Amino acid sequence: SSLQVIDQVLSCSLVSSLQSDSAVRVVVFRSLVPGVFCAGADLKERAEMNQSESDLFVHSLRSLMTEIALLPMPTVAAVDGFALGGGLELALACDLRTAAFSAQMGLIETTRGLLPGAGGSQRLPRAVGFALAKELIFTGKKVDGQRAVEIGLVNRATEQSPDGDAAYKEALILAREILPQAPIAVRMAKEAMNRGMEVDITSGMAIERMCYARVIPTKDRQEGMAAFLEKRPPRYIGE
Repeated sequence: SSLQVIDQVLSCSLVSSLQSDSAVRVVVFRSLVPGVFCAGADLKERAEMNQSESDLFVHSLRSLMTEIALLPMPTVAAVDGFALGGGLELALACDLRTAAFSAQMGLIETTRGLLPGAGGSQRLPRAVGFALAKELIFTGKKVDGQRAVEIGLVNRATEQSPDGDAAYKEALILAREILPQAPIAVRMAKEAMNRGMEVDITSGMAIERMCYARVIPTKDRQEGMAAFLEKRPPRYIGE
């Protein structure tokens, strides 16, 4: 539930293995700790770190979040509880987010004399807009799942279930909506959008054209056209 645990479990080697696994179509991140997605760094451990140790820790987390954001397949964060500080930064590194109404999310670093250091200052504005992101970071405010879906921080929110895994179940529903689609097309759409957001629209159009060209020769593109003409569901194989 802490970032130290996240850093150990989601090692860059594990994330890197997903990078090259073409069989994986969607990745869902969840926590098995009741009521907690990820509560951020262990402040007691952070307080005992010297400057170089702290720099190394934050650099490692920032690199891990970047690795997650660069995964070629869609990623979904299922927030069933607290996602604070680096915990929310982990969720923000994912493409999509689901949450229970009772979940609590926030970049609370300014209340501890810090600022978001694992991508939050860059990804939150891209998710909710510049002015609102500034308000949330400057004040360290937390929002619940219902408010989060209203401001676009999460894609879907739902009442928490007795088992405490409503967001995970909603993430699975979302993942199953993605699974039938052509995986190469989905990956290329993700690349086109992610890379296009970092450049001007003319450059973004060039990126879209490049990604589109990579889909044209695929067997899945041919299958999609054939299925449409034959009035049957397509059977995509990721080739």
